[in-house]
Amino acid sequence: MSGVIKDVSSDGIDGVGDTRRALGGFLRARRGRVAPEHVGLAGGRRRRVRGLRREELAQLAGISVDYYVRLEQGRATQPSLEVLDALAKALGLDTAERDHLTTLACGRRAPAPRARVSPLLRRLLDSMTRMPAFATDHRLDVVAWNSLGAELTGGLDDPERRDRNNARYLFLDPASRLVHPDWEDRAREAVGQLRVATGRYPDDAELAELVTELVALSAEFREIWDSGEVVTCAAGRKRLRHPEAGLLTLDFETLHVPAAPGETGLLVHVFSAEEGSREAVALAGLAMTLTETPEPRAG
Repeated sequence: MSGVIKDVSSDGIDGVGDTRRALGGFLRARRGRVAPEHVGLAGGRRRRVRGLRREELAQLAGISVDYYVRLEQGRATQPSLEVLDALAKALGLDTAERDHLTTLACGRRAPAPRARVSPLLRRLLDSMTRMPAFATDHRLDVVAWNSLGAELTGGLDDPERRDRNNARYLFLDPASRLVHPDWEDRAREAVGQLRVATGRYPDDAELAELVTELVALSAEFREIWDSGEVVTCAAGRKRLRHPEAGLLTLDFETLHVPAAPGETGLLVHVFSAEEGSREAVALAGLAMTLTETPEPRAG
């Protein structure tokens, strides 16, 4: 359950604002998740630290312990691609985690972008009368949607019904656990996406405020954030529960809308069901019950 933690500022959160400190926090978190026995080292109950020790990771990556310590402490800047590759291999990072590690190590500071929903994107969402869809920016703000997308994700059309930031909705609104039966998976996805965004946009004050707020108000958010979770949207299957349509297992695809200069690229999340399936019949019936013509709206 979510709970109130002590007052927290973004200056005290790994991964927010300072890319060098974020790099150290990410390395510590991932180091703590590697079981020594999985990389050929002795484990046992007498170990005082969870995961790998600093000297063990340095040895596996083929770098000096002193240099690795300086990386974790934010005193070493812009490590080479060879060093990053060696650390990624030693930590067993996947593609998304490797990209995040590189972003943090490069230390490039991009200005906070703004989100813009183009008329073409609105028409695209409007055309998906039998496919729930919505678009999000890098802060997980839902900036556009169609009627089915609004209805199946807890009522986006009504700001009094649910928060239009997906992370706030998941961690601060108990109703999200009814809509998302696999809530833990959705929660980890949201935190992982926010961590990627903070690495890309360390000067985004609104993003830093969002993370700080969630760290302060949700113990579950803080726990996942401290784990160093990194996630990028892709494709697959997700379950959604609707009070009339019931539990639906839907295919989903994430479409990337490129960013114009000074803007953030948007992600369009589209759900669908196989023709003739129970889910397809349920979506068609739900679409017919919606009194308004499906129309994407900006939040």
